[in-house]
Amino acid sequence: MTTTSRRKFPLSLSGLSIAFALGLALWEWYFFFVAGTYPLESFESRLGFFTPNRLGLNLAWLSAGYLTYQLISIPFALPAAKGRFIGVVDGMASLVPLAVVLVVVFGKPYLLGTTERWETAILLMFVTVVDLFGSYAFNIALSRRIFDVSPTPPSS
Repeated sequence: MTTTSRRKFPLSLSGLSIAFALGLALWEWYFFFVAGTYPLESFESRLGFFTPNRLGLNLAWLSAGYLTYQLISIPFALPAAKGRFIGVVDGMASLVPLAVVLVVVFGKPYLLGTTERWETAILLMFVTVVDLFGSYAFNIALSRRIFDVSPTPPSS
């Protein structure tokens, strides 16, 4: 008799959401602060990622994947949450990528020397704000149970 053991993924839906938010913040840091610097310049041009002629396509896929997971995972993570702490941490993790973009745009605008980098910053600001407020709105709507499935008697 053989038994198969199932490997369990170590992160919950909320844990994976937090990991994606921190991963986006790490990518933003790389893009704004590291990419295009002298030692990596020739490597990046040979590799072809996030060069000016591919920047829009790569950002579109990054944004679509990030927002899709962040917003679609909320209804599935809400019933499984044992405590409210992980939900708070999940919501606060969405602030990290927004903070990185805001620091670049308002604190270090010299890092945005080209129009492509300005467009990237604006797109990333939009994506992170949609993630932050969309997640908040979904959580409020799901926790209040706005839909009433029992019919109400007509008032006379």
